[in-house]
Amino acid sequence: MREFFRDDTICAISTAPGVGAIALIRLSGPQAIHICDQLFSRDLHNRGEERVFFGVIRVDDRMLDEVVVTLFPGPHSYTGEDTVEIACHGSTYIQEQVLKACLQRGARLAQPGEYTMRAFQNGKMDLSQAEAVADLIASESEAAHGLAMNQVRGGFSKEINSLRQELIDFASLIELELDFSEEDVEFADRQDLKDLVDRIVLMINKLLHSFATGNVVKKGVPVAIIGAPNMGKSTLLNALLNEERAIVSDIAGTTRDTVEDTLVIDGIQFRFIDTAGIRETEDEIESKGIQRSWDKAREASVVLHLADARELTKERKDALHDELREKGGEKQVIVLANKCDLMAADSPRVDDVLYISAKSGEGLSELQNRLTAHIKSGLSQTSQVVTNIRHYEALQRALESLTDVRNGLNTALTGDFLAIDIRKALYHLGEITGEITADDLLGNIFGRFCIGK
Repeated sequence: MREFFRDDTICAISTAPGVGAIALIRLSGPQAIHICDQLFSRDLHNRGEERVFFGVIRVDDRMLDEVVVTLFPGPHSYTGEDTVEIACHGSTYIQEQVLKACLQRGARLAQPGEYTMRAFQNGKMDLSQAEAVADLIASESEAAHGLAMNQVRGGFSKEINSLRQELIDFASLIELELDFSEEDVEFADRQDLKDLVDRIVLMINKLLHSFATGNVVKKGVPVAIIGAPNMGKSTLLNALLNEERAIVSDIAGTTRDTVEDTLVIDGIQFRFIDTAGIRETEDEIESKGIQRSWDKAREASVVLHLADARELTKERKDALHDELREKGGEKQVIVLANKCDLMAADSPRVDDVLYISAKSGEGLSELQNRLTAHIKSGLSQTSQVVTNIRHYEALQRALESLTDVRNGLNTALTGDFLAIDIRKALYHLGEITGEITADDLLGNIFGRFCIGK
């Protein structure tokens, strides 16, 4: 188990090294200002109201660099402790010398995630906000950034704490009943409690449902492109990416493995997956590629099922849906009638099918609109969106406990047993925000952060 020492002063380089760049060396802890004062040409202890200083870093009476030092006295800092940031030139040598000098004067190197860990321990943020910092750093699209920023600012925490506080109020009344058990009094109105549990269950179910969208937005929405050989799957992938990412050929079975790439559309990152053409074949390698096609269809959030616009009928479209439902599972499916530019002008068109030409680009803007509309619809279902698997599992456990509470109310269960199930629900909701924590859980969460955060 990883250990964090709250009384130590820690330091780390918080920006990537590189000649010509500006590097940031951050110290945090009770001795942060004192350690920097031993190296810096300005007196930081008698600073008055100043917070930003220009001066010289000296090591062993030798001028090392001209730097800018910024002070963040605790508790008004990221960690809640005294924090000093030394902005020096990006030379690797300069960074190493400044860092070495700080270590020689009593600091130690920070562990991954230790700055954010200290912020959590010092009450600057709760656990779900701290986890969102890692999501914010890793965000690669506007949508993922927006979800992480909302959580960093406490939107999700407020929702959970609100649910938890209402349960606590009722739990207190039931606990009070236990103190007067011999007098057979009832302080907690059972119908009011049932209404509250029903409302919380409804809200938790919405949050659980949002995870399917929130998780894929954070990681990139997987979109599988499937269909028979020579339907234009690789051409479509290339057209969407605007580059020759996949090999295109008139020879059936050219694509024998999956080809993946990402594209951000209207602030949402999509992971497009070109798959092997689906058909009956005796070729062992091609058969494995086809099996992977169905595997990707099952894993995808959206499936683009390509067919030839000149051959597509309503019966064929329904057959495509049935085949996908059987082998790929229930999911959002968009049937694309490709090569519409080769259709006769008076050819009939099938309803609920998007006609496109991957070669000419016709219909691709509409396809992109449908993809983003599908994801945005999922994001709009609730004010808060769950993106973290740990939160999802804790909500599931809380839901199970609340279901037990509801069943107990329906069967007139006594207050002592109701109190047990309510405590369980409170415990699992508290796991999300860090009201309830374990050292091994914290080590696992913060161990995934970078050194400088």
